[in-house]
Amino acid sequence: MASFMSFIHHLPWVTIFGLLGNVISMMMCLSPAPTFYRIYKKKSTEGYQCVPYVVTLFSGMLWIFYAFYDPNSTFILTINSFTVFLESVYIVIFLFYGTKEARITAIKLILLINVAGFGAVAFVVLVIAKSNQMRLKIMGWICLIFAACVFVAPLAVMRQVIRTKSVEYMPFLLSLFLTLNAITWFFYGLIKHDYYVALPNVAGFIFSLAQMVLYAIYRKSKETVTDEDPKEKKLTELTSDQVIDVENPQPQPVKAAANGGAE
Repeated sequence: MASFMSFIHHLPWVTIFGLLGNVISMMMCLSPAPTFYRIYKKKSTEGYQCVPYVVTLFSGMLWIFYAFYDPNSTFILTINSFTVFLESVYIVIFLFYGTKEARITAIKLILLINVAGFGAVAFVVLVIAKSNQMRLKIMGWICLIFAACVFVAPLAVMRQVIRTKSVEYMPFLLSLFLTLNAITWFFYGLIKHDYYVALPNVAGFIFSLAQMVLYAIYRKSKETVTDEDPKEKKLTELTSDQVIDVENPQPQPVKAAANGGAE
């Protein structure tokens, strides 16, 4: 135990936060696993949507591309490689067990976001940008803006909580892990002077903390809206689960940046 603590003591802080960020983000990426196991057992996607997984996959692809131009982004590369692999597995399961309509919608989203969207980003970075430094800046800003947009996603869930006075679709542990994830990656980016990672996690921390405050306010409330469409409820649940820090994505009760969240 003493030797382990001595080893930790001599590790650079950026390494400590990078390792912590990877562990927390991996746990968040694995959180939808029970949902997909249920899909496998029931041979049906049960009205769930593939949007969060497609978006999280796109986020991971962007951060991997960013890491290629930053030789000191090993932790971003590892967590987002894990994210891309796992989200791909989720999407394959969804396509296998989804209805024909759900499959068509998923394929359209994949072609639009992951193929056309990423292709457009790659074209700008590889063809228009003339130096690796410029490419790094372009990818950094793209990742920063996209991560910030992902962190705004909990607003829909927070509105649902306020409207129904119920925290059914906003588990406390989800909000807690989102907060810890944002804090970890913020300090990683700050210590490393990588503000493309640090800045979007400020928004992640604020919105995650706001969710915890709402949970404290409404956790004892039993009032719910009874006329809500069940399909709408399932979509809300899935969205809340997939909110990720750009390191890491993902969210199921959770989701979604370490940056895959780096997320």
